[in-house]
Amino acid sequence: MFLSSKLFWIVAQPLSLAFLATFAGAACVAARRSRAGLLFLGAALALLFVTLYTSAGTVALQRLEAQIPRPVRDPEEVGCMIVLGGAFETEVTTTRGGFELNQAADRFVEALRLALKFPQSRILVSGGDGSFSGAYEGDAAAARRFFSGFGISESRLISESASRTTFENVVNSSRLLADPALRGCLLITSAFHMPRSLALFRKAGIDVTPWPTDYRTSGSAILRLDVTQPMLNAQQTATAMREWIGLLAYYLTGRTASVLP
Repeated sequence: MFLSSKLFWIVAQPLSLAFLATFAGAACVAARRSRAGLLFLGAALALLFVTLYTSAGTVALQRLEAQIPRPVRDPEEVGCMIVLGGAFETEVTTTRGGFELNQAADRFVEALRLALKFPQSRILVSGGDGSFSGAYEGDAAAARRFFSGFGISESRLISESASRTTFENVVNSSRLLADPALRGCLLITSAFHMPRSLALFRKAGIDVTPWPTDYRTSGSAILRLDVTQPMLNAQQTATAMREWIGLLAYYLTGRTASVLP
């Protein structure tokens, strides 16, 4: 499942689809099938336009971020937190050490803030090496250096380093959460990723309190032309498309009870 999902996403992401449509169009034109060629080329241009020069991706991502609102204030106490991986540049940290964070850094920044505020809390970091090669350390390994660098005792950390997907995060974490001391944990992950994560935990019968972070939209975006930031638009579209595909795939394969929780 892991390998097939990785291969599928290489093909299914918007820019890959645009390239494949362009290639198919050129092949049709070369084979003197002009009408089919023009259809493929038109589809490629339309996909590129929507991806690069509209706010469609941001609006789709915003819909996911709005699904599970974060509480307006911190809880009275926090006994444990589950932090899902995906925030470290593990290809870099494996060779250089330290902790290099990517765009999802807020997952661990927020966990650190809460860990300092609630010094009795435990922190379960779930995340292994999600690369094809399997040659890199996972987030759980890098997280130990991150938290200890800010004075968080290693005795508070629980590492789950085998997971490569969100589904594996839940399956592998569930074994550790059998500990009675780890009940009613906060679930910390990116806001757009929270619907899929929460749906999986609920399907597994694990009680968690969603604590979304790493918001990537303003919450007030509307569908419009946007020619000022094509690279950001492409990134937002790819992130949204991947997450919506993941939600649908997990529902169709019975891993979640509904597309959205």
